Amino acid sequence: MSLTKTERRQRIKFRIRKVVSGTASQPRLSVFRSNKEIYAQIIDDVNGVTLVAASSRDKGVTKGTNVETANAVGKLVAEKALKAGISSITFDRGGYLYHGRVKSLAEGAREAGLKF
Repeated sequence: MSLTKTERRQRIKFRIRKVVSGTASQPRLSVFRSNKEIYAQIIDDVNGVTLVAASSRDKGVTKGTNVETANAVGKLVAEKALKAGISSITFDRGGYLYHGRVKSLAEGAREAGLKF
């Protein structure tokens, strides 16, 4: 039984989501990575609400290499979160390896002041 890449990622994602959940006091930073873009949103799972969102398509995100862009998106989502009064989050890598663009986004968010 061989799984496709997307099926494998879905299984990993569900396994992570059993453990990682966002509350109002400590919401979840969810990452989605496509081939061209990267998206991040901060979610309160209890109320089912997206509190803050940012992506590489937003204005003000510096374009460079994919890793540099992901770092800029991390900083942008962190700035928006701090304005909204969110300082502490849980990180949901969405089934992706903590490597490359996902790691860069997380480091950018940490540099801008989010704690996780």
